[in-house]
Amino acid sequence: MAHLAAKAQPLVLVGLFGFALCPQRLWAEEKPLRQIIDTEVRAAWKRERIKSAPRADDATFLRRVYLDLAGTIPSHDEALRFLDDKDPKKREKLIDQLLSEQRFAVQQADVWDQVLFGRDPPNGDATRKRDGFKKWLTEKFAKNESYNRWVRDLLLAEQDGSALFYVQYRTQPLDAAVAVSRIFLGTQLQCARCHDHPYEKWKQRDFYGLAGFFVRLQVLDSGGPPNKRRFTIGEKSTGEVLLAGPAKELKPGQKGEPVRARFLGGTELEEPAVPRDFKEPQFKPGSAPPKPLFSRKQKLAEWVTDAKNPYFARAAANRVWAQFLGRGLVDPVDDLSDKNPPRLPELLKAVTDQLLAHQFDLKWLIRELVNTETYQLTSTGESAEAMPLWFERARVRPLSAEEILTAVPTATGFFASATKPGENKLPGDLVAYVERYFGEPTDGQGRFQASLGEHLFSNNSEQVRRLIQQRKGNLADQLLSSKSSWEERVDRLFLSVLSRPPRPEERKRFVAHLSSKARPEALVEEAIWALLCCSEFRFNH
Repeated sequence: MAHLAAKAQPLVLVGLFGFALCPQRLWAEEKPLRQIIDTEVRAAWKRERIKSAPRADDATFLRRVYLDLAGTIPSHDEALRFLDDKDPKKREKLIDQLLSEQRFAVQQADVWDQVLFGRDPPNGDATRKRDGFKKWLTEKFAKNESYNRWVRDLLLAEQDGSALFYVQYRTQPLDAAVAVSRIFLGTQLQCARCHDHPYEKWKQRDFYGLAGFFVRLQVLDSGGPPNKRRFTIGEKSTGEVLLAGPAKELKPGQKGEPVRARFLGGTELEEPAVPRDFKEPQFKPGSAPPKPLFSRKQKLAEWVTDAKNPYFARAAANRVWAQFLGRGLVDPVDDLSDKNPPRLPELLKAVTDQLLAHQFDLKWLIRELVNTETYQLTSTGESAEAMPLWFERARVRPLSAEEILTAVPTATGFFASATKPGENKLPGDLVAYVERYFGEPTDGQGRFQASLGEHLFSNNSEQVRRLIQQRKGNLADQLLSSKSSWEERVDRLFLSVLSRPPRPEERKRFVAHLSSKARPEALVEEAIWALLCCSEFRFNH
């Protein structure tokens, strides 16, 4: 059977291409992954006759890496400290610093929360508020728990907060099979749901075999407030999915034949027979569910996260690469099929094998990616692609709703100005509006899709105005109460909002405008708002 316990492989992992990987030897003998990446990408540029973008300046890199690793922009003091630093290794040191912070764990939890649920998940009444789940996932990243371990815990759904992933697919085992294969295995199975896949090897029985691992799951709701509802996942000892053949051949009332649980691309699950006199026990909300005679859920969790699984590590390497480099080595990231080969196959192999060698340490992988020259290119260049095909320039992406909800208060000094507990908590209506208007900024292919609602909210929102208005210690107050020259105050304004000094012409025009009235309060607040609404703030650049 194609699964092994993770604890059975403490020293030697087997690569996806058939040879043993020894972490100690590989670390000592191989080049750092960041060097391998840059070498392979540069070779592709040469082969394709592509001119790459230049290296990003410090201010561009600073804002990009803060958004990617901390989920927000740097404060004025953080930006000034980095830009003034003359240490040639300051970028590497900043990366290490950000990776060690709690903000990194929160940011990664936000990213993976959207991967696992999306903005509007199924069974939305139960899954829209996910505070408990995000807390659980944040703790995993804060402890740097390996990817295979926390995914296994997610699929087991036995830890407090982890059950919500299954709740969205309540009584929908076919939907759960589509999601698990897509997210964790990089495999699109939905076309095999109604008939044999017309272009891939997957048959309808493969799809229903995977769905068999979910058909016995029971969601038990113990109630509680909307953002803290408690769920438990029980598992029955009997029950199979029924396959009635291709959808176009179905007849009214046709139930179909039961299909045994099957590992994707592998063998049927071996499980003991259920005693003839067995009766399913009752599942009661608020009580611990009875244990099944045999747990398919446990076997699925072990198989999915096994180092020998031919899909799991490769899909993870490709997805994390796409998160930081703009597109996957295989694009889309959840379609790693024979018909959709990687653009740089040897590079995907190297990233996958080293992720295995480092025992699924995502923080290690992220450190290597953002230390590459490829990641640190500027976003300007000859390529007009939203997601450059050969990684010849950095991606340009809009900030997520979660990033906006941290970046705007950071820029305006709202968090820093809090003097009492709770004062730095964002108003609930602001959070709701931002999630509504900024929640889905792309069309799924990297193309930015602004909305009229987003534009109107940014330029007219009373909620944003309240963050900007002068309050002791915030940005407006710092600019208005400062005894420094207007040139110095404009420098603070730009560093606070855009993480860079103003250009000479910008400084000249802002100084002239802000110093034009004896009482500049309204002018200062409008200047902050103007920078918050500009496209430079909306994107990571």
